[in-house]
Amino acid sequence: MLLQRLTEQADRLEGLPPEFYRPRQIHWVLTILDGGARAHLANRRPPKGTKEAPFAPPVPFVQRSGTKVLPYLLVDTAEFVLGRAKHATAPDGPTEKGQTEAERRHTDYLALVRRWADSAPSDPAAVALLAFLGGGIADLQMPEDLDARDTIAIMVDSTWLHDLPSAKGLWAQVVRERKGGAAEQGLCLVCGELGSLLATIPEPVKKGAIPSSSGGSNEAQLVSVNTAAQGRGGAIQLVNTPVCDRCGGRSMAALNHLLASDAHRRRFADGVMVWWTREPVEQPLIALLDDPGADPATAAVVAHLIDVLHDRPTPAALRRVNANDFYALTLGLNNARTVIREWLDIPLAEVEANLGAWFEDHGVFDGWAGTIRYTPLWLLALATGRHSSGQYVKGNALHGIERDLLLTALRGTPPPARLLPHLLQRIRADRRIDTPRIALLHLALSRPHHRTDRPVPSLDPTSTDPAYLCGRTFAVLEAIQRTALRDVNTTISDKYFGTAMTAPASVLATLRRGANAHLKRLRRDNAPAFYALETRLAQVFGAFTDDPPTHLTPVQQARFVIGYEQQRAADLAAAKAAKDARAAKGFSNANDAPQDAAVTRAS
Repeated sequence: MLLQRLTEQADRLEGLPPEFYRPRQIHWVLTILDGGARAHLANRRPPKGTKEAPFAPPVPFVQRSGTKVLPYLLVDTAEFVLGRAKHATAPDGPTEKGQTEAERRHTDYLALVRRWADSAPSDPAAVALLAFLGGGIADLQMPEDLDARDTIAIMVDSTWLHDLPSAKGLWAQVVRERKGGAAEQGLCLVCGELGSLLATIPEPVKKGAIPSSSGGSNEAQLVSVNTAAQGRGGAIQLVNTPVCDRCGGRSMAALNHLLASDAHRRRFADGVMVWWTREPVEQPLIALLDDPGADPATAAVVAHLIDVLHDRPTPAALRRVNANDFYALTLGLNNARTVIREWLDIPLAEVEANLGAWFEDHGVFDGWAGTIRYTPLWLLALATGRHSSGQYVKGNALHGIERDLLLTALRGTPPPARLLPHLLQRIRADRRIDTPRIALLHLALSRPHHRTDRPVPSLDPTSTDPAYLCGRTFAVLEAIQRTALRDVNTTISDKYFGTAMTAPASVLATLRRGANAHLKRLRRDNAPAFYALETRLAQVFGAFTDDPPTHLTPVQQARFVIGYEQQRAADLAAAKAAKDARAAKGFSNANDAPQDAAVTRAS
């Protein structure tokens, strides 16, 4: 199924390289003039110290390995094209073994060039190349910095030889011969047609296209069975997975194209995800996850995705109308083999519904702005790490969490179970509570979707959940302290928050007694704030149907943190409303008007 979808994508893509061609960096260009009588080499490396991109046109390519590697047609290393031995400029010259190998490779290269020339006998470019290779190499001035491993492309006058139709046709034939199986003809499982079958996939995944935490960056095969123990019935390579030469080449060309496209890939520390749709779409849905509030148009798309969740027809009904499909492939690397970690093949309407649910499930109320904020996925992942010196420490996030959160968004499934306990531990350790971490707690408590106790984005004054009320109570007690002692060095949050979120009963009792002194001071110095805070504290304590719990489970700890933050956001929203009301009445500052009942949150 995967190879079939990739082959279909290749048929829709424009600008793919010719069959069995791949972009490769060209270090030198050999220009042949006067029918092969003259030639010169030009260095095509980008100048040092510049950001100029390397010259990398599509040229003949096929994976090659072993001790006696075979040549590419026309474009190859200096060892093949010119017979340049390794360490040719060393004081003692190349080794005998190195010189012998260079001669062998150049001989094989010449044989392949002659085969191409025989297939295009009337092509003057082929005649000129043969004339040069037959006697002009000895007269060619070799630059000192020409390395045997440098890649050389050839021009005759102003014509690139590898771009000629005759070169493309012959190279495709050569690759089929090299990679064809013993059966040669058979039924392809990808396209369902009879054709020439491959023994191995000709083109690997490009080197560096799949990040690896172990530091490996080799080219990797998507399908590889090298030993009888790995194959069904002792068969090796593609015997049990018959793939024709066209499908094998086109599928890998499409995959490498997706891996090179910033619009269709997301790289992680130890893998990469690529995605595409069966039919083109105008809105890049995945981009919404990283910048949901980039501009009004993007925000409108997010709002529409959420609205559709509650519209009629439902997303399930829309799947029967919108026939487009969404595909996503997550890859890892194990030495020279590709590891397929995830494969998604789902209707596009379902992905849109899942993304709408993603935003709805993690939205957090911003008390000052009075809006629901949606956090970029990269920041959600970063927020699972350590917070220090005013920022999250780079490279400290929970391992693999960015990939897991992306799959959670696309599939509409719960986040990994390890997220909640890890995040709670981080909150207790660095006492950092902000929008990204609250969003993660919302997400963890909102799924699966059949739960009846899912949190809401803003303060829920009707909730009687004990853990939620404990968090609200702690926020009110903190507000009382901050209002009474404007310049306090150590807040109750600094001293008691970690304990309160795990064992709230004893902490709240202690803080409630300590708040009496602060309330007494407020009653003397700021009566409006005193009455507002005393009333709010009484309301929160009055909502308990039993004594505060002595111990909280991880889920209850998350509710405690959410209740705490939502109470603070509600206080901030009330303060903002009071400030706006005073401004509307023409007061220049808070001292010109009666004090509002709200208590602002410390920055």
